[in-house]
Order: sequence, then C-alpha cells, then structure tokens
Amino acid sequence: MILSDKRILEEMEKGTIKIVPYNREDLGSNSYDVHLGANLAVYDSAELDAKAHNTISHFEIPDEGYVLQPHAFYLGVTQEYTETHAHVPFLEGKSSTGRLGIDIHATAGKGDVGFCGNWTLEISVKQPVRVYKGMPIGQLIYFPVDGEIEVKYNQKGNAKYSGQPNKPVESMMWKNKF
Repeated sequence: MILSDKRILEEMEKGTIKIVPYNREDLGSNSYDVHLGANLAVYDSAELDAKAHNTISHFEIPDEGYVLQPHAFYLGVTQEYTETHAHVPFLEGKSSTGRLGIDIHATAGKGDVGFCGNWTLEISVKQPVRVYKGMPIGQLIYFPVDGEIEVKYNQKGNAKYSGQPNKPVESMMWKNKF
C-alpha cells in the first residue's frame, strides 16, 4: 500500500514525514516530486575500491546547466531535506526524467524508517543531456510499515548516511567490515 496525497499531508501534520522546502504543487496523487540540488560530484579516481575511502570532487551546476555525459557516473543531491519517522520512503525517477535517458539511482531507491537528510542521487545517462539545478528529478513515495520498528535508522550508531547534507555523499562501503 502506498500513501495517498491526503495521507502524506496528514503524516506531515503529525510530523512523521518532513519535506523542506515543501511546495503543495509538487504533491502528486500518491507521491512528492523532488528536485535536483545545486551540487554534483564525481569520483576523483577512475578505479574505485570497495575497501577504500574513495574521495569525490564537488562542483556547482551553473545557471546555464551542465551536460552529463554517458559512461560517466555522477553523484547528485535533492534540493529537499526529508525526514521519515513512520514509513519506508522510496525514491524513483520521474517518467519525464527517464524519457531523457537519466537514471537517478543505481541501486539505492529505498530509504529506511528514520532516514533524515537530503537524498544522494546516483546519476548516469544514456546520451549527453543538459541538467539544471532545481529541475524535477524524482519522486518520493511512502509505504506504511507493518509492525513496530525496534531501532530507527537515525538512532543506529552505524548509520553511515544519517543527516546527509545538501551536497552529494560518496560511498561509505569502506566503513563495513568484510
């Protein structure tokens, strides 16, 4: 079951869902549109190592936009800071984004109950495409949780992505033990 627009608004009033900035025009029948933030990032190395801290370089999208290239991987971020305290948030691309050949996440479309922060986007494109800060990039949908949550994401000591800022965050895989 997915929350409807009325249920999303009810949960926002209760404080279990928070979206900042919030714009009523971005609330769909059962989703909320999120927008591309001002910053993108790329990894500094062409070869990444899952056991190493792979660093990234940030840059701001200029007013005239920025052309993303195929065979490149970009980290982006949502303009919106969100909190979800009683539901599982899913971030999906908008159909208009997909029709431009833009994928906004490689694997990480699901958040956890208790996630608080801006969403880092894992962006790749099929052909060159110019993107702009503030453009609609995806949509959040919310699923109710069946049962009680023992420990919310933002309460876990090992929550690597809690409180994400309004800049893309690199992989924290290196913090895992393997």
